[in-house]
Amino acid sequence: MAKLQAHSVKIRTFIHATEDPEKVLEALETLFPEDLSPQDVDFEIIETEGYFGNPILVMDAEIRKSKNVRRFLENLKALLSEEDKAYLMEHAEEKVDETGTLYIRFDKQRAYLGEVKVTEGEDVIHVRIKVKAFPMKKESVVKSVKEWLSE
Repeated sequence: MAKLQAHSVKIRTFIHATEDPEKVLEALETLFPEDLSPQDVDFEIIETEGYFGNPILVMDAEIRKSKNVRRFLENLKALLSEEDKAYLMEHAEEKVDETGTLYIRFDKQRAYLGEVKVTEGEDVIHVRIKVKAFPMKKESVVKSVKEWLSE
């Protein structure tokens, strides 16, 4: 089984004034393996405001330890539908940047319902995976991501 190696995983979502922060946290938890302890994740909540002055919370989570990153990626792959894997493989070139970061957006509303669904919409959970590849070139990362998703 091809494993995706990564330095870190960063997750970000926005909590709008009309949303319940606890429910948004539940949606985020859908992406995490059950055996990953909250102590293994660095959480940060930043208060800001939107264009019209409405309050917005920015929720950031980061996983850095290798074993926890690996567990997160294994869990994430298991949660992805075959349709989503195919979509990510097809669009891998545009989902990976020049620094070797893989960007995936998940539907926040569906995550709250316990379903993991890749989307390009607005109300999302952003996941950034800093992939390890040698040589560290976009092409190497794209190849690693496609191998990981295809098995």
